[in-house]
Parts: sequence; C-alpha cells; structure tokens
Amino acid sequence: MLSEQQTAVFVMILFVTISLLVWQFTSVVATVDSHVAKNPFERIDTHSHFVPPFWREESVKYGYTTDGWKKAWTEEAHLEMMRKANITKSILSITSPGTHLVPGNDALARKITRQCNEFAADLKRRHPDKFGFWASLPLPDVEGSLAEIDYVLNVLNADGVAILTNAHGVYLGNTVLKPIFEALNTRNATIFIHPTSPCLQHGDMSQQVSPLTQYPNPIFEFFFDTARTVVDMFVSGTIDRSPNVTIILSHAGGAITPLVARFTEFATSILGLPVQISTETVKKAFRTQFFFDLAGFVFPDQIHGLLPYVDASRILYGSDYPYTPESGVLGIVEDMNQELPQVFKDLHSQKAIYRENAVKILRA
Repeated sequence: MLSEQQTAVFVMILFVTISLLVWQFTSVVATVDSHVAKNPFERIDTHSHFVPPFWREESVKYGYTTDGWKKAWTEEAHLEMMRKANITKSILSITSPGTHLVPGNDALARKITRQCNEFAADLKRRHPDKFGFWASLPLPDVEGSLAEIDYVLNVLNADGVAILTNAHGVYLGNTVLKPIFEALNTRNATIFIHPTSPCLQHGDMSQQVSPLTQYPNPIFEFFFDTARTVVDMFVSGTIDRSPNVTIILSHAGGAITPLVARFTEFATSILGLPVQISTETVKKAFRTQFFFDLAGFVFPDQIHGLLPYVDASRILYGSDYPYTPESGVLGIVEDMNQELPQVFKDLHSQKAIYRENAVKILRA
C-alpha cells in the first residue's frame, strides 16, 4: 500500500504528465489550424517527387551529380510538408535523370523502372487519399516502355506516365517514339513532361551538354529543354497524331510560350515544312490538350507569359518537393496566396487551379 505522502507525489506526477500531454496536443492542433488558416485552399500537388534509396544509389553509382537527385526524402517528411501546405494529395514522380541511367543498358533500365513504379504503387496503396503517381518509363527503350505502360496502367493503377524532355538525346518528336504515343493515345493517358539536361546523340552514343558549366542545369537549361521538346512534338506532328493524350508541362511551360509565333511561322513560311501548324493551332492545343503546372517561381512575372495561351482551367498547382525544400514550398505558397488572387480574381478559378482541374485528370 502507498503511504499518503507517496500517493500525493504520484498524483502530482500524474497531473503534470497529463498537463504536458494536453499542452502538446493543443499546440499541435493550434499549429495545424495556423497552417490551414494561412493556406485556406486545399491543394492537389501534380508536380512532386519521391526519392527511393535504391534509385539514389544507382544514380550515384553511374555518376549523376548535377540534376539535384541528392535531396533527402522520406515518406513521413513528405506527409508532414503536405499537412503544413494544406496539400491533400501529391502525385509523385521520379525526376531527372530518370530511370534509364546507362545508355544502351536496357535491362538495367527496365529493372530500375519497375522497382521505382512498384515503390510508388505501394505508397499509393497504403495512402490512397494522399498519394498518386506518374509512372516512369525506361525510354528510349521502346519495347520495354510499351510493356511498362501496360503494367503500370493495368496493374499498378498509375495516374499516368512521367516522361523526361529527352531520353539520352531522343526528344519527344522523334519517330522512334511513335509506338509510345500511339499506345498512350489509345489509352487516353496523361503524360507529365518533366525537364532534364539537354543531350546530343552521336550514333549509338549520347552526351549531356551544358554550354555554361558554371551553372547547374536546372537553373535555366531545364526550361530550354522543355521548349526544345515541345517544338519538336508540334513540328513533327506528334501532337496532331495524339489527340487523346493529355499533357502536363512543368514550370508553366518553361521557355515555350515566347517561341510559339516564331517556331510556327518559321517552320511554315520560311522553311516550307509540310506541317499544318500555326499560332492558332498551337493555342488550341494548349487550351484543349495541355495543362501547365505552377512549380517554381511563376509569380509574380512568369505567369503573365502563359496567360495569352490558357486560362485558369488549364493550370495546376505543383510544389516540386523535395527539390524545393519544405521551407521553400511554404514560402512560395505564401507568395502564391498573395499573388494568385491578383491574377485570377474569382474564387472559382482559384479553386480550379489548386484542386479541381487536377481532380478531372486523375484516375479514380
């Protein structure tokens, strides 16, 4: 039996413990309420990355050091970032350099691709309300990619596929990729196009190029490579042949929008290429087939280069986490909370950008 003094001490300890637990709980609730108050709109993040440890190890092994793959990532940290930013769902993808790491080694690429897609599918199975994913493809391996398209869409329930702007120098208008776009067009699939470093082909070999080596490629080469591959897709006829494919362009389209009039007029009026493109046909495709995410520093200026081509119905939210770290994501979110209503003044448009547009293109 406890003495009266021991009982009193025990009760005091119990009281202090319960008080601390209540304080911690109310602090957490207050923090959550604070974040939600700052970010009142629920967001679906269509441009968000995951970094499986095995993919990271393979990237190190084969010498990839410049595209930002070193960022640490954990499932728990990702979910915590989402809570703070009021992101209800993240659509995950592998970033540059992708899953085909060694030119010519298709077997390795197929293995890494399948591992990454299984990893992402597991996240989606365990957190179906929190995670979706754009599946990787082992491009430029066409046969392996066709098999992976079947597997990820039929078995893993991927929301679509992620394709880099080039695969060892094979850009997306290249005729060797026709079977890929035919397969995706047949399935009414969504393609998330993510930039990577520019690359040149030399026969069976390829070489990454970076004219200004003092700057990391993601600073601006990623934007230029986005423009390069989009021009290639239009001029080659790939877009015309794939009317059922939905395309998401990262970072508000990179550097493509100022080039539309130039590449369409140059291709037809000056070069006389046998293509039926014009500024108006590109604008129509942008308005009906393309979406543009807001990952990066789109506000306050870059957004205005996009608005002559699309309205709020073709714009998606994107964080680029973890390559934009949590502090950066939250800072950009605060800026966006101030800037986006200045551009899109009605609440319907704001809600569409943050969530509703994404709901329409994600698989159930």
